[in-house]
Amino acid sequence: MKHSFKYILAALFAVFFSSSAFAQTTKYKCMIQMQNYSGKEAYVIISLINPKGEYEKTLGVLGPDQEWYNTLPEWDKFRVKKKEKLNAITGASIAGGARATRVIEFDTAKLGKGYKLHFESSVEIQKYYVKDVEVPLTPEALDNKAGAKGTGYIRLVRFIKV
Repeated sequence: MKHSFKYILAALFAVFFSSSAFAQTTKYKCMIQMQNYSGKEAYVIISLINPKGEYEKTLGVLGPDQEWYNTLPEWDKFRVKKKEKLNAITGASIAGGARATRVIEFDTAKLGKGYKLHFESSVEIQKYYVKDVEVPLTPEALDNKAGAKGTGYIRLVRFIKV
């Protein structure tokens, strides 16, 4: 009986102190600069994309009204299926020519493993850019002082490690 208790205690200790129990995260301040476009403010989604090219997690939502999330249909399908809680990562949408800053956080173990930061954007009654900006999740790409250029409403995205 004493030996069983010791084995159970040892197993619980090993599980509790395993590396997955203490996953480290990395934070970056993300500056998004928008193109000068006319129209309503843009909704921008920042997602973590896995090596298979699938959405894994929403890291940031710039757009406060859930009723407009369907204007970003690829991400919205993922959001509805995953039922993510977005309260802590949402904020205001961004006007043409403006800048916004968000802090994003992800598991440090994903750096250099084929993951990407994916930015998609949409403006009411205008075009939807499912891949406005995509940045490899590597220290080199995140530390690039020139930033990553957008193909839609986003002009540029830069990162600063926090």
